[in-house]
Amino acid sequence: MPESRREVPTTRIALLELKDEQRLVKEGYSLLDEKRILLAAEIRRVLERLRIRRAQMTAGEEAARTAVVAALLREGLDGLAVHPPGSLAGLSLDVARSRLLGLQLIDASLEEQPSAAARQRREASSGDAIAECIRTHRGLLASAVALAACCLSLRRLVREYVRTERRTRAIENILLPEINSLVKQLEEQLDGMDQEEFARLRQQRERRAGLDAEPSAAAAS
Repeated sequence: MPESRREVPTTRIALLELKDEQRLVKEGYSLLDEKRILLAAEIRRVLERLRIRRAQMTAGEEAARTAVVAALLREGLDGLAVHPPGSLAGLSLDVARSRLLGLQLIDASLEEQPSAAARQRREASSGDAIAECIRTHRGLLASAVALAACCLSLRRLVREYVRTERRTRAIENILLPEINSLVKQLEEQLDGMDQEEFARLRQQRERRAGLDAEPSAAAAS
């Protein structure tokens, strides 16, 4: 049992106040423990989503790499060098926000307008290797945005989990044992004082009974 450095008066009122504090600390510990469990469950869900996002990113990188090689073989390096850069027109960033235990979590995606998507498919289906290269890189960018948002949410969750874990451990390993030790120590001291008071009262009764018995004995003699 840890030694407490707090000075608590040996009174019944102090014991009641200490037990109220003990109850509040236990309630706080239960809330933090529940929060820790909820955060851990959400972290597992986000990790699964992160695994999917990484797989999509890997597939997008492979598709973009294949498209670049095909464009190089078809157009040559000079043809790619003089081609105008691809445009991000028609793409819009869609950010969905949600809150969990005061944390703001986000899920982001790049949404493509139907007209722009149809044009990209027509250009890719016409055999234009550069158009296919642009299309795959746009898809890769969309995967990167979704992955970045997932990583951001995961970092926020992990940071909050670590903070909650530290608070929970501090209550569990430091604060609660200290209060429990104080309660036990105070109860033992009060019990000892009660026993001393009871012994003192019993001695007084015995002394008073002895004094009352002396006149009766004298009168009888």
